[in-house]
Amino acid sequence: MRLSKLVGERLKDASSGTNVKSHNYLLRAGYLKQVCNGIFTMLTPAQLINLKIQNIIRQEMNALGGQEVLFPVVMPREMWEKSGRYNSIGQEMVRFKDRNDHDMLLGMTHEEAAVHLCQNTIKSYDQLPFMIYQIQTKFRDEARPRAGLIRVKEFTMKDAYSFHTDKKELQNFYQKVYDAYNRIFKRIGMKKFIAVKSDTGMMGGDIAHEFMLLTDIGEDSIVICPHCDYKANMEVAVSTEDTISFEDSSIKEVYTSNAKSIEEVCNYLKIKPQQTIKAVCYAIVGDDKNTVIVFIRGDKEVNEAKLKRIVGKEIAVKDLSETGLVKGNIGCLNLQVKDCQILFDKSLENTCGMVTGANKEEYHISGINLKRDIPDAKYYDLAKVKEGEKCPICGKPLTIERGIEIGNIFQLGTKYTKSMEMTITMPDGKPINPLMACYGIGVGRALASVAEESSDAKGLVWPISIAPWQVYFCPLRLDDENVKTQAEKLEKSLAKEFELLYDDRNLSAGIKLTDSELMGIPFRVVISPRSLQNEEAEITIRKSGEKIMVKLCELNNTLHDLINKEMEELNG
Repeated sequence: MRLSKLVGERLKDASSGTNVKSHNYLLRAGYLKQVCNGIFTMLTPAQLINLKIQNIIRQEMNALGGQEVLFPVVMPREMWEKSGRYNSIGQEMVRFKDRNDHDMLLGMTHEEAAVHLCQNTIKSYDQLPFMIYQIQTKFRDEARPRAGLIRVKEFTMKDAYSFHTDKKELQNFYQKVYDAYNRIFKRIGMKKFIAVKSDTGMMGGDIAHEFMLLTDIGEDSIVICPHCDYKANMEVAVSTEDTISFEDSSIKEVYTSNAKSIEEVCNYLKIKPQQTIKAVCYAIVGDDKNTVIVFIRGDKEVNEAKLKRIVGKEIAVKDLSETGLVKGNIGCLNLQVKDCQILFDKSLENTCGMVTGANKEEYHISGINLKRDIPDAKYYDLAKVKEGEKCPICGKPLTIERGIEIGNIFQLGTKYTKSMEMTITMPDGKPINPLMACYGIGVGRALASVAEESSDAKGLVWPISIAPWQVYFCPLRLDDENVKTQAEKLEKSLAKEFELLYDDRNLSAGIKLTDSELMGIPFRVVISPRSLQNEEAEITIRKSGEKIMVKLCELNNTLHDLINKEMEELNG
């Protein structure tokens, strides 16, 4: 490929509206062009990377016996009504009517399509286990796209679906995919990634893992124990903590004036947040009459993912204007409110000497002993884990890091096969709903995540396995007749053996070398009037910056050795 003909341009700066390094570099290097918020065109260099990532994924899925299929992007309403997700998924799913006034939708995931394909096609136990997978465009009307390809509306994704006769078989295959995912992310050049337990969310099922690239720009919080193997997404993370109690005393109503927040109440009463009981109110989505009140220790925050699992429904912050509840003074003692579900976080269990709202303006109640005063209270794990709390496995302090989700796997059970009435016949002649698992990787997000991790102050630094080209050939002074002649010979020689980007522009050395560093091609070959005097070329290794002078007659062999060495390091 000749750079003068490559569609796209290299820029000194890019107005991307974000400080995410990878996205700015991808725009500046001519890899992406934004169409609108959350939607991008991938130019040739990005598409070449995209295809290489897909091929690595295909190799690993095929090695597991995966069968590639292609589901439709558009699906009818009826398919999703059977699973119950047509109405349970919110505005992120795009719904529309076709010209015949039929309700349709754009696929953001394809569990329903997978079951539809296998229903009445797979009939007997001896056809299981099997896995089908696709690499397909999907659309999710993301409310807050961010960081370029990290969080978008339209995206390319590999999603796979396996079917099983029993739980043991499912777990065994799930582990094989888990191992394959580790290989995939290593092969595409990721270094600092981990697998963590995660929330099953809208996918359903019992067990799920997310693969996370640890990076400061990540929007997920990952709870990690540096002392043992405990790792979990904040949505499901747990910790152990000693009960914090204060001096037991009798209940007393205390005047707190206009103090409403935990900070204001603590300042007024000269107490610590750990001595207060905070009330957080939620509404059930689609049912404004019902209220969920969570009582939790004042220094903690409610983990809404955990709360949704306990409630079993979608939740939203409650508008208290018509409830009769006194905002800032809601208390757990003698609370009188209709249609209310009250939950206590385990941080309050066995505590005493606590302060809660008095359910009237300007007053709180002190001396609360939960065991004595609310003996029927039921306690749940509803709090976000905080850094420094104790690991549930080894008891040592936990740390919290940021991460980008680069892949996920779910044990779905019979959630979809049962609701969509897919059955297979077992040896005894009885029908069962097969068990399912699903496995996803966002291809564009993987590209951007590698770019975020593998870049420096000069630009992108692509791993050899997914680089758009292996070699950036950069002759300097193409107005020199000898350079031009040798460049044409070398271009033909190099293009036969390597994926080559030839910078044939007659521009200054500064511009050409800067562009090569920005684009991140693993190896740069430079010839100039001076190097040709010795019949030499200069090879620069993009990753390390190391420069090597080699004879022209040894150039190809040296490049082969360098490429093989990087591939061995990547796979080793």
